[in-house]
Amino acid sequence: MAMASACNCRYSSLLFSASSSNQRGMQRHPLFITSVATISRPRTLAAVRAQRASWLPGLDPPPHLDGTLAGDFGFDPLGLGEDPESLRWYVQAELVHARFAMAGVAGILFTDLLRLTGVSDLPVWYEAGAVKFDFASTRTLFIVQLILMGFVETKRYMDFISPGSQAKEGSFFGLEAAFEGLAPGYPGGPLLNPLGLAKDIDDAHELKLKEIKNGRLAMVAMLGIFVQASVTHTGPIDNLVAHLSNPWHTTVVQTLSSMTS
Repeated sequence: MAMASACNCRYSSLLFSASSSNQRGMQRHPLFITSVATISRPRTLAAVRAQRASWLPGLDPPPHLDGTLAGDFGFDPLGLGEDPESLRWYVQAELVHARFAMAGVAGILFTDLLRLTGVSDLPVWYEAGAVKFDFASTRTLFIVQLILMGFVETKRYMDFISPGSQAKEGSFFGLEAAFEGLAPGYPGGPLLNPLGLAKDIDDAHELKLKEIKNGRLAMVAMLGIFVQASVTHTGPIDNLVAHLSNPWHTTVVQTLSSMTS
């Protein structure tokens, strides 16, 4: 019995060793390695794609948009940003247009509210440029605006070409500290960043993302306000009030059908 038991134990250990060696041999086999790589690779790619938000789900972003830019969702169907220098310029151009759009939408809505509530006798926004002021002529206002905007845009372009050059002493009448820039396109200082929300611009990705998202929304809203004014010849608040007073019969569909009829 003792000899039989010892033989059985020795036989079992031999079987276990053979099984282990077979498994190690299979793992070293090229087919086994290829199959494991084939199984794990799609999972890895799927995980990467899941982490990166895309403007069109399932579409891989182009190589030059690696997700480091604020608001980068891989949208460049025409490949305009393939050149790194062009991409730098497009980023700044979008940022400036977004800020102008946010200021424009806020100004139009605010003045429309003042006009409709009777607080102030202001013209509708698309007729504001034709209003003549008593304190200065239209030509004078145009020249002053041209000088001021030209000066600011020139300084911004110089800072884009040579980052940090406009913060050097003597480059802005001794007021450099009041407008100390954090990065090209992101001025700072106590005047333009009084709350100190982004003292370290490299760690302000969340704030950059919020700004560019709101700016893109404002650009779309500005386009809608342009189309509204061209079609209805009224301001956006007028259109909103007309829709709320008769929501089932004053919509985009009725407005477009009345234009075609």
